[in-house]
Amino acid sequence: MVTSLSSSLGTERKLLTEVPGPKSRALHERRQRSVSAGLTQGFPVYIERAEGAILEDVDGNLLLDLGSGIAVTSIGHGVPEVIEAVSNQVAAFTHTCFMVTPYEEYVEVCEELARLTPGDHQKTTALFNSGAEAVENAVKVARLATGRAAIVVFEHAYHGRTNLTMALTAKNMPYKDRFGPFAPEIYRAPMSYPFRDGLSGPEAAQRAIAMIESQVGAHNVAGLLIEPIQGEGGFIVPADGFLPALAEWAKKNGVVFIADEIQSGFCRTGDWFAVNHEGVVPDIVTTAKGLAGGMPLAGVTGRAELMNAVHEGGLGGTYGGNPVAAAAAIATIRTMETRNLAGRARELGATMLERLHALASQHAIIGDVRGRGAMIAFELVQPGTTTPNAAAAKAIVAHCNAQGVIALTCGTYGNVIRLLPPLIISDAQLADGLDVLSDAVAAAG
Repeated sequence: MVTSLSSSLGTERKLLTEVPGPKSRALHERRQRSVSAGLTQGFPVYIERAEGAILEDVDGNLLLDLGSGIAVTSIGHGVPEVIEAVSNQVAAFTHTCFMVTPYEEYVEVCEELARLTPGDHQKTTALFNSGAEAVENAVKVARLATGRAAIVVFEHAYHGRTNLTMALTAKNMPYKDRFGPFAPEIYRAPMSYPFRDGLSGPEAAQRAIAMIESQVGAHNVAGLLIEPIQGEGGFIVPADGFLPALAEWAKKNGVVFIADEIQSGFCRTGDWFAVNHEGVVPDIVTTAKGLAGGMPLAGVTGRAELMNAVHEGGLGGTYGGNPVAAAAAIATIRTMETRNLAGRARELGATMLERLHALASQHAIIGDVRGRGAMIAFELVQPGTTTPNAAAAKAIVAHCNAQGVIALTCGTYGNVIRLLPPLIISDAQLADGLDVLSDAVAAAG
């Protein structure tokens, strides 16, 4: 069993002040004067240090992290291997631009992504800075390689905040509202949402395929883009058989199947990638978040014939595949392998699901519990209905935060609590966090 990384901060949640404390409140006043109000306010507790699954704020409070910076610090905070790799790379050089004078670290990350992503076909990769950049470039590749324009995405999807990725994203507020006009030739198909549609995977896939064929035309579709487990949309796990049926249809019709594994990748669901749970082999995989242990790095990895169809200079970016971020990614992947963090994710998932199912049996505001590995969520409803209960989700997060536990909401209706603990969290730490969460649900219910 993997246990939490040793920490000079200690391994237990501890509050010395109310949260946010006086120093955090002072910093928040500074923020409000100097930082755009367009950024989410979130939990106004300002962090000074972090190790393992513990965050220390400027007031000395020790907080338990059940969010991992939205699935970014999956290997935990302050990991010695990553610190060493980043420090060594900073001392060597911080930037040359891979498109001008290349370096080995970029190549090694691409080799690792070819090794780890599903399928034994030849693959090549291009590196970028963010998940949105990765998705946008995957769309570019699909369109160029097929000579088609249409991109199919799904209800509840989240793919980013650039103009193109806003078009791909489903939820209007806060991501899209009044930011248009958006990029054209984007079509939205119905998602498999077992809690709300009651369909089997093949049934839900046939519904989506029928819409695509009647409203878009298969011969017009360049790419089908999907999160194997939806993230911001509510940690929606499609019914078994949905993804394989879509992948089979895409292959039959010459459509590029793009798996957005930005939140679900890198051991988060108990395997390297979420599509592995049903044996789906995408044509292109987009990655970011957990790839580099907190450094900004993203990848587009795909079949060589697709990725190499792009003309020289058609892909790139000044900072893409920055050597410091690349060094962090190499160390992160090694840490995931040596610590068997995919196995640890499965252990964490079993614990969280057991606790949450028991909690759901006691509180009617929990309508559904779902997820895989350490990507777990529960959906809040008005008791006895499927009507979303966003107020309860907000109250639960506020209760957890006040007790020093970082919890996150998500979902099209804002009524889902998602749990993304660092994969190195200890059993005792997880139990403590779930105890606080249970109290929060009881108070909200």
